[in-house]
Amino acid sequence: MAVGTTARSYHTAQIHYLRKDFTFADDGSTLTVGIIPANATIIKPISGVNVDVAFNAGTTNVLDIGHADSTADPDYYATNLALGSIAFVAIDEAVDVTHTADRTITASVDLTGTAATAGTGQVVIAFVLSDA
Repeated sequence: MAVGTTARSYHTAQIHYLRKDFTFADDGSTLTVGIIPANATIIKPISGVNVDVAFNAGTTNVLDIGHADSTADPDYYATNLALGSIAFVAIDEAVDVTHTADRTITASVDLTGTAATAGTGQVVIAFVLSDA
């Protein structure tokens, strides 16, 4: 377990995860998903957004996943993941372990056109710790 960190870090060897629920009411918001420890590796195929009620904004229904480090990048891990259909959509960008400090994962909801009246989902980030 990382000492002096607020990142989620279990004491046994297992896949860790962060989960953040969101709805259509979060349009325009940047949400904090959670903090992963330094050098953690995100497991790309099982990290992304789970849409359980389709978002119904008139034009655009998307979500970005990024980080809020000192050089924040709001779409570092995922850009414009589709929220308009019930599905699990995996992250589609970089996955690396170049961060040497804890990393705050963020999600940004972007709905445009006619105001949405429906939509719920969860951002899920699965990761493993460095064995170093």
